[in-house]
Amino acid sequence: MAKNELDSTLKIIPLGGLHEIGKNTCVFEYEDEIILLDAGLAFPTEAMHGVNIVLPDTTYIRENRHKVKGMIVTHGHEDHIGGIAFHLKKFDIPVIYGPRLAMAMLEGKLEEAGVRDHTELRTVMPRDVVRIGKAFFVEYIRNTHSIADSFTVAIHTPLGVVIHTGDFKIDHTPVDGESFDLQRLAEHGEKGILCLLSDSTNSEMPGFTPSERSVLPNLDRVFSQATRRLFVTTFASSVHRINIILQLAKKHNRVVTVVGRSMLNLIAHARNLGYIKCEDNLFQPLHTIRGMPDENVLILTTGSQGETMAAMTRIANKEHPHIKISEGDTVVFSANPIPGNTIAVVNTIDKLMMQGAKVVYGRDKGIHVSGHGCQEEQKLMIALTRPKFFVPFHGEHRMLVKHAETAQSMGIPTENIIIIQNGDVIELTEESIRVAGKVSSGIELVDTTSSGMVSAKVLQERQRMASEGVVTIAAAIDWNGKLLAKPEIHMQGVVTSIDRSLLLKWVQQRIEEILSVRWSEFVTGNEANDIDWGSLQVMLEKELQRCLRRELQCQPSLTLLMQIPEEPPTSVKAAADGRRRRTRPTAQVAS
Repeated sequence: MAKNELDSTLKIIPLGGLHEIGKNTCVFEYEDEIILLDAGLAFPTEAMHGVNIVLPDTTYIRENRHKVKGMIVTHGHEDHIGGIAFHLKKFDIPVIYGPRLAMAMLEGKLEEAGVRDHTELRTVMPRDVVRIGKAFFVEYIRNTHSIADSFTVAIHTPLGVVIHTGDFKIDHTPVDGESFDLQRLAEHGEKGILCLLSDSTNSEMPGFTPSERSVLPNLDRVFSQATRRLFVTTFASSVHRINIILQLAKKHNRVVTVVGRSMLNLIAHARNLGYIKCEDNLFQPLHTIRGMPDENVLILTTGSQGETMAAMTRIANKEHPHIKISEGDTVVFSANPIPGNTIAVVNTIDKLMMQGAKVVYGRDKGIHVSGHGCQEEQKLMIALTRPKFFVPFHGEHRMLVKHAETAQSMGIPTENIIIIQNGDVIELTEESIRVAGKVSSGIELVDTTSSGMVSAKVLQERQRMASEGVVTIAAAIDWNGKLLAKPEIHMQGVVTSIDRSLLLKWVQQRIEEILSVRWSEFVTGNEANDIDWGSLQVMLEKELQRCLRRELQCQPSLTLLMQIPEEPPTSVKAAADGRRRRTRPTAQVAS
């Protein structure tokens, strides 16, 4: 090995996916080259008013964009590919490699965002090896997950091989017949793995995750018991689950109407690629099923997580323009709430029940299984790869800690295991692993309705408006710094026992005090219109905000509408002319 390679380190920098579920994004850096692994999104919390999408802070990538050689995508879930279109608006990625289904979904996203020409998409197959830059060779190894075309990757670097498991479970009877390539993992383990980065999502759960096939008989029983319309909601990207649902729909003589854009797109791509196989006449548009007998209808929808704008949520809220729940309908939630969504899901279920639906949900019904491996599968991953160093990835803190304990029980020394956070810089050599620093690792918030980023200041303003209300004050001020009329005040969402007329009196007094004492600060010259109205407005807003906070004992968002006459009156012009005459310099005669 060359001397410079001995001196170099491999940096691994997660920007998302640690101490959380979602926005999985990771940087691999060797000398002057960077490759990215996945670029996902997360969904907003209730406090993120008006925010639709949460992305990781990509400041580090933007600052080092000249080093970026490409991206590897492990699979097509939104928490792994949903951020790519947004990132391409800020920095180019020369090439993106990924499996067929993920690339088909991604191409549509990039076209819609207008950034398709910012990168090159290349499809990979199992055991394909791609070269990215000079330092990285990446091999795609088939794994099993809740979406078709999911991969583990072996990243060959000058210092050794790093295995990133991606999301995985070990399903020995996969719905699509595509088994986990455990043999290839074992071959890499035999040769020697420098470091294993492994999915930690179910590290608290003992045993094995059941096979996807295990839900089929339980869903079959539910379908057979439904006497009227049947609604089923699941993750839009759960290709294997959707396949099972479509098979059962055919068996029970039901036509299928798909409601929800993301699910429609996924099914279209999966059918084109052969991952979903069914006859065209199984699907019927919404308007054609109205005249059909209820017992022959299945409506497949998005909204299994209680998302605000998803189809099932809108149906539960009686906001869907074409679908209403009827007494005796059966609604099946073939998904468990992900962390943070439980309340939204429970509220949706309650509303459906109140409208007369029979709702089938819950872990005890056996109608959903996880796409992530439990402890025994995590142990098998470690046993097959036999890594020198181990880093638990993809999960909340308690999950990472439990996974680290599992690795220790498998014989990996404690000093060879590190638990990290987003933004931590892992430095790997052939003989050591350590956290060598930290980069920016916050969040970037997107309001898709305006196609803009939501800054921390804007979010804070929205939170204040939601929690403390809004006060609008209109004040007309003349060119002499006097109020032309009493101010007007309007309050929305402000809780106070103070009489509005008394509050208006305080506001008027404060404005008059400020104008009387400080007006001269905003007269900037000798011209009649030399008034710095902008600075005056800023100062008035600041002082009125203090006044409201003191009197109302809260801090509502304040908007000041300052009205001024279009032209200064004649008296003001005359006064300005007088000032100019008094200040005009005396002509000097050269000697």
